[in-house]
Amino acid sequence: MTEHYYTSKPQAASRPEEVTVTLRGRDFVFVTDAGVFSKGRVDKGTRLLIEHLPLPARGDVLDLGCGYGPVGIVVAAESPHARVLMVDVNERAVELARANLRRNGIDNAEAVAGDGFAAAGGRRFSLIASNPPIRAGKRVVYAWVEEARRRLLPGGRLVMVARTSQGAKSLARKMEEVFGNVSELAKGSGYRVLQAVRTE
Repeated sequence: MTEHYYTSKPQAASRPEEVTVTLRGRDFVFVTDAGVFSKGRVDKGTRLLIEHLPLPARGDVLDLGCGYGPVGIVVAAESPHARVLMVDVNERAVELARANLRRNGIDNAEAVAGDGFAAAGGRRFSLIASNPPIRAGKRVVYAWVEEARRRLLPGGRLVMVARTSQGAKSLARKMEEVFGNVSELAKGSGYRVLQAVRTE
């Protein structure tokens, strides 16, 4: 059975490699490794999410399921007055994210290991961004949607990306059910970027 990246301690032998990627018109350098999501490249869904995220000028941002860090690092670079928390259950991914923060000169973000929102303590956010671990199952992903509403400040946004053929439409229905609204920010390469806003 192939090990999945949604595990705290990957058993795959470490084989780090460096990639340079242009995102939102800027070049970033990331180290990736075996046992983490999308080793060796920024996958199409994450890229679509990054390119269409509504970036806040300031406030707290959560990159939920950060992997080796591309979403949180780009948000922190583009929004220098925001504070970005990056969390992932995968300890190898978090170590990579920390290294990538240093590599890209980011000082307004941190990466923490933990399962979902548990790593965020009691913090609340103006933006929660996620390329969720769809293969971990709806139980995990839908719990994230429900908790996200509680963790967002009024007017805060949950933005998620999902593959159209792997549950994007059912995810949109869940976001609509929990938040009372959902919109599609972008669609392309077989993915959809979905947004729900916490309204009072």
